[in-house]
Amino acid sequence: MAWKRRLYLSLALARLYFALSPSYIHPDEHFQGPEVVAGEHFGWKITKTWEFTAEKPIRSYVPLLAVYAMPMTLLQWIGNGHPSPTMVFYATRALFYFFSMVYEDWALLELGSATVPNGGLLLTASSWVTWSIQTRTFSNSVETVVLLWSLVFLRRIVDAKAPSIRNCVVLGLFTVFGTFNRITFPAFLILPGLSLLRHFLAYPSSLFAFAIPAFLLSAAFIVLDTHIYTQTPFNAITITNLIITPLNNIAYNSQTENLAQHGLHPFYTHLLINLPQLLGPAVIPLLSMVFDLFGKSGKGGEGDEDEEEEESRTRGRTGEFRKPLWKYIPLQSAVSGILLLSMIKHQEARFLIPAVPLLLSSVSLPKDRVWKRRWMTVWAIFNIILGTLMGVYHQGGVVPAQLWIAGQQNVEKVVWWKTYKPPTWLLGSRGKEIETVDLMGGPVKGVFGEIERIKTAAAGRCDKRSLFVTPGSARGIEALVEQGRIAKVWGYRKHLNLDDMDFGDDGIVETLNRVVGKRGIVVYEVVKPGCGVIGKEEGEKVEEVNDEKEL
Repeated sequence: MAWKRRLYLSLALARLYFALSPSYIHPDEHFQGPEVVAGEHFGWKITKTWEFTAEKPIRSYVPLLAVYAMPMTLLQWIGNGHPSPTMVFYATRALFYFFSMVYEDWALLELGSATVPNGGLLLTASSWVTWSIQTRTFSNSVETVVLLWSLVFLRRIVDAKAPSIRNCVVLGLFTVFGTFNRITFPAFLILPGLSLLRHFLAYPSSLFAFAIPAFLLSAAFIVLDTHIYTQTPFNAITITNLIITPLNNIAYNSQTENLAQHGLHPFYTHLLINLPQLLGPAVIPLLSMVFDLFGKSGKGGEGDEDEEEEESRTRGRTGEFRKPLWKYIPLQSAVSGILLLSMIKHQEARFLIPAVPLLLSSVSLPKDRVWKRRWMTVWAIFNIILGTLMGVYHQGGVVPAQLWIAGQQNVEKVVWWKTYKPPTWLLGSRGKEIETVDLMGGPVKGVFGEIERIKTAAAGRCDKRSLFVTPGSARGIEALVEQGRIAKVWGYRKHLNLDDMDFGDDGIVETLNRVVGKRGIVVYEVVKPGCGVIGKEEGEKVEEVNDEKEL
């Protein structure tokens, strides 16, 4: 088993590399996490999204404070009250790497083998989802860890032959935390919860041990959220002004017209599109295992097994168990979450992140040595490609560009075009001095208009700088460069703008040549009349971050 340990340690280093790579998977990794807490903690200028500013907010502050407040307090102490945004960014990435590396993998061992890394753990550790999403500051990443440990304690309760008071208390607390963190969390506990109900019926004291702490923690979350959102003193909070974010979230997502603003998807999107995207070649052994489980469950051999064999199969390593679907808690949880989330009309792949380690720790690899090697080769190629694409290059220049801007002097305005929304918190204390304009993917005439407004407003003023940030593959700004209206001052090569694909008009080859061949993000300075380029002395070379090492 020594080779498994060496492989696991190698994968741990790969996970660390991807954790510290500044790619940008989705705006929610910033705007539903560190963006909010950094503003409250450091007093930095931030952008609060509608989830926090609506009349009936749907996001709870308390899980965010529980995850980010302590490390940010530590960084504040280390940085003498003024930590750099670069320090905070990499510290939060390191924190989520720790959550993934320690708590996620530990829980998987508890649910599977408690001795050495088993096949399921190695599959999870080698998945691009673990490398590139689980190590990001997503609420989905927190949800995954909390879910895995909830299943650990749930199984301990179900396996107990007596009241399990301590485990029930912990499970109740985890359930509340997970629900306030993401309203999708209970979906993964519905099917496993059926076996829990049987335990509660047999031992009512366990039910009280679960329900009372859960009720008290829910009340505390509601009161704290109400205090934070309304700024009402604790002793003045009444029932009429309570803010219950999970209920607000359910009410919002139950309206189709609300979901339509974020995109409506057919019910099969999770099953036929999102899961294959997340699991790749693992879909094949997963389907084989499901068919096998259903076949075994229909043969009726379960009642003839003795207790020792049943326990062995419950805790056995990947490929050894043959228990019916409703008896295997990790797979049961994954099925529960996938099916229930498929009933919601808005479906994003990251909603299924908690199911990925549950499924990968359940599958059986091909037993034939030749086919197993072939499958593992395809698995490795799939994850290296997706990991590199999503974990390194996907919108990979936005964070470095914002951190570079945070270190510049005399910047008063920054215009972004054809990138993900720039995280304001990464500007740190400079954010209050800088106006950020996000043109998103608007027409190029909007860029020309914004540049012209900057030049008009800044006529005769050379003491302040205005910057324009866009991918190198963006079309339509060549005239601005040729006319000397903007000048390149900084660049970063590890950036791909996959939202700028235009296969219909340009064809596949030309589109790939443009998007991949001109990969990178570029920061231009708006050249003001009579001022020149303030940020670059005459004859100075443009700063170009080009440490790219192709994988």
